[in-house]
Amino acid sequence: MRNTAWLLLAFAAGCAARPPRFDDQKLAAVDALMKEKTAQKKLAGAIILAMRDGRVEVERAYGSRDLEASKPMLFDTIFRIYSMSKAITTAAALTLVDEGKLKLDDPIGLHVPELKDLKVVEADVLRAPRRAPNVRDLMLHTAGFTYGGLSTAKRYAEKKPLEAANLDEFATRLADVHLAFDPGTDWHYGINTDVLGLVVQRVAKKPLGEVLRERIFAPLGMIDTAFWVPADKVERFAANYRREASGLKLIDAPGTSKYLKPPGLESGGGGLVGTAADYLRFLSMVESGGGKILKPDTARLMTSNQLPPEAFPIYFGKEKRHGVGFGLGFSVRTADTEWDPAGRTGEYGWGGAASTHYWVSPRDRLIVVTMEQTMPYNWDTEFGVKGLIYGALK
Repeated sequence: MRNTAWLLLAFAAGCAARPPRFDDQKLAAVDALMKEKTAQKKLAGAIILAMRDGRVEVERAYGSRDLEASKPMLFDTIFRIYSMSKAITTAAALTLVDEGKLKLDDPIGLHVPELKDLKVVEADVLRAPRRAPNVRDLMLHTAGFTYGGLSTAKRYAEKKPLEAANLDEFATRLADVHLAFDPGTDWHYGINTDVLGLVVQRVAKKPLGEVLRERIFAPLGMIDTAFWVPADKVERFAANYRREASGLKLIDAPGTSKYLKPPGLESGGGGLVGTAADYLRFLSMVESGGGKILKPDTARLMTSNQLPPEAFPIYFGKEKRHGVGFGLGFSVRTADTEWDPAGRTGEYGWGGAASTHYWVSPRDRLIVVTMEQTMPYNWDTEFGVKGLIYGALK
């Protein structure tokens, strides 16, 4: 196992004399829960990192990164982070906003002409939207795009935009899919951030992966985050599992995964892989006010609710999430409610399809990243550890 002192040093230079910000005895409950879940084969393994006041104080590794190969979970394990890609792509777009190369109110058709004449489908009738979807809508999931739901289901099934060979073909396919509602009038989770990645690629005149590398990964030292896993890192790549009644079923082995070569379509909404430490670096940048990446006012747009009152409550599928709004790239807790009762007002965060998750509580000066590879998304780790970690704060 690689010595993880590098992680502590990266975030905590000069901080060694400060008193601990967590109660170790109370954190034992986190260990007990995660060991129970791995023993029950609810998940193969997991990483939990927590930073408080700029110092990493919780580093936990549980179980295996690859059950079939009997490989233990390591702190430098590489995970499929799926929708955790969204905030990164949004931040890259916002660097272009800060430079004046892109505006939040720009219609997306200004940069992607293929999407200039999108229609709204309403009661099986097509009509022009009341206004064109813009860049801000893409960041907020208010553009009218879906993942194949609502009134657009048939078109998504026919055109399969995310199966396009590249982002240019993605644009061509998406032009015939239509919008499910007028932009800005509702919130619906969908391929918005993939469209945003296309906008970024067109504006920067470079492949999306190259833009992310130059503007986010390299400046922050996110050395293991990319759209694919190179040969010299496959040993650290986790297996992906589906949870079934009989246990965990392998659905993507590290040695034969599609992630071992660069993809044709670089999905800004769900295509990245990376480590827990890399993502902690990204969140630390945002929480610090943007660091050298974003202007402070821009970073605040990411971490504060930007949805209008009429968009509440938001739905994720059939699940109603009371007290949850959205900023530019992150969900934001706007009130304490029975949905996620351990959550706190002001939190921002999100997760990925393989049950990866993160949250930031500015008032507690706390950043938490949890990584595993269990599909479909389940709440065991997120809801299980959140209250325990808050309860361990000093």
